[in-house]
Amino acid sequence: MDHRQIRFSDRHEEVDLGQLQRLLRIGAFWAKERTLEGLAIAIANSNPVVTVWDSDRLIGHARATGDGIYRATIWDVVIDPDYRGAGLGRKLVQMVLAHSNICNVERVYLMTTHQQEFYKHIGFDQNNSTTLVLSKS
Repeated sequence: MDHRQIRFSDRHEEVDLGQLQRLLRIGAFWAKERTLEGLAIAIANSNPVVTVWDSDRLIGHARATGDGIYRATIWDVVIDPDYRGAGLGRKLVQMVLAHSNICNVERVYLMTTHQQEFYKHIGFDQNNSTTLVLSKS
């Protein structure tokens, strides 16, 4: 893969909601039904939002929310299936973790269904103690 056109961005204003919706539909089974309106709200309430671009095509995305000191959560980590296996996902998560709103947080959470081993290689540990969820859908 030619990486010369690959770039990472942490600028909210660069997020193209239509492209993000497309990316989630092809690369994230858990987010196929997300609406443009819902994505706009999620992006507006997240910091950082990191995207990966191949020229003008959105090929990766992750976002985080948190209080800036004690807790943060990383959400919606996705890389276009055509670009997986090239280290982009690792770099994407590392950029989120290095962001000034996240880098000093005491504990960073990340929810995943099938990718535990991938995140363990980045430094995350299995956490079986926080298992409660309130679902309103």
